[in-house]
Amino acid sequence: MRVRFTPAAEAEVIDAHDWYRANAPRAAQRFMDEFAALTRRLDDNPTQFPAVEGETRRAGFRRFPYGLFFVIDTDGVRVFACFHANRDPQRWQERI
Repeated sequence: MRVRFTPAAEAEVIDAHDWYRANAPRAAQRFMDEFAALTRRLDDNPTQFPAVEGETRRAGFRRFPYGLFFVIDTDGVRVFACFHANRDPQRWQERI
């Protein structure tokens, strides 16, 4: 399926990568590698990830405390948030 990122989700991925690059440089590339792998998994089979609210699903990173929040629509997969696990979930819920 085609995976698309909203501008907000794309900005959050960039912000997370920038944070790792500034604070844990060796982790920055691992973060992006895991992000790419997770995006491929979304493309291959988005229904493997659990629904967390209504039609919204969460694809969690394995080694980083982030999740990609997305919905499956007629055009494929639309990722609308890349959120740190410790952030207020109401922020991504407002985007639904």
